[in-house]
Amino acid sequence: MSVDSDGTEEPGWDVDPEDEQGAAVVAALGRQLRAWREAAGMRAADFGAAIQYGEDQVRKVESGKRIPRPEYLDRADEVLDAGGRISAMKADLEQVRYPKKVRDLAKLEAKAVEIGSYGNHNIHGLLQTEAYARALFEMAQPAQSSEQVERGVAARLARQSIFERTPGPALSFVQEEVTLRRTIGGTMVLRGQLERLLELGRLRNVAIQVMPTACADHAGMGGRIQVLKFGDGTAVGRSEGIFYGRPVTDPKHLQILDLRYGTIRAQALSPRESLAFIETLLGET
Repeated sequence: MSVDSDGTEEPGWDVDPEDEQGAAVVAALGRQLRAWREAAGMRAADFGAAIQYGEDQVRKVESGKRIPRPEYLDRADEVLDAGGRISAMKADLEQVRYPKKVRDLAKLEAKAVEIGSYGNHNIHGLLQTEAYARALFEMAQPAQSSEQVERGVAARLARQSIFERTPGPALSFVQEEVTLRRTIGGTMVLRGQLERLLELGRLRNVAIQVMPTACADHAGMGGRIQVLKFGDGTAVGRSEGIFYGRPVTDPKHLQILDLRYGTIRAQALSPRESLAFIETLLGET
């Protein structure tokens, strides 16, 4: 774990040895930082003191074992008089901080002009609050380390920059009623999550719909569905209950997912009715 100048530790910055791409980026940066330090004639201990980090942390960063925090790079840039060239590396490191499968998903979401998702177990990751996401990671089995939990939470929240895009993509979410009632993390966490849903559901490019438990006809019994469509006319989709749960890009397969998701949306409460329903749940929680 990285250590602040006040001695506290922040988890989530260790290099994943199974992420070859990320490990290579961090190792390359570490070599560059060491070259900058040695060119300045500074020992690791002196450099660490100058940027308010321990010598052990400096050596781990330079050996590619730890991902340096943005503050680390800014301080290094200033102490080594790099003229912004070290600070400029923050963008690459911010991406490799997260697991590769999350980075790949985030890249697809960043390119998508339309995203449709049906969820039946928990709130969609793009809609989750930090507290709700942390509760999900903490209850995972087998149990994850504190560092794994924090890394997962940070990666999930980073994907939510999609709401800041201009122009924003068309986002559609259908959530099972039970996902809005299950007290993941406790009552206060659920209240915060419901408030977040109301906030996002009022955005012009976001539609949140609730699938009532009492609905007799349901096209989503096969499990979760997600479809991402891109500006060039291509798309990728996935569903637990069809095509072995694997991502598909074939137009014929996507047509089936579109049909299922479209039927689910028609069977669910409308976006306006859904926001009213969530407001009622919030009042009852």
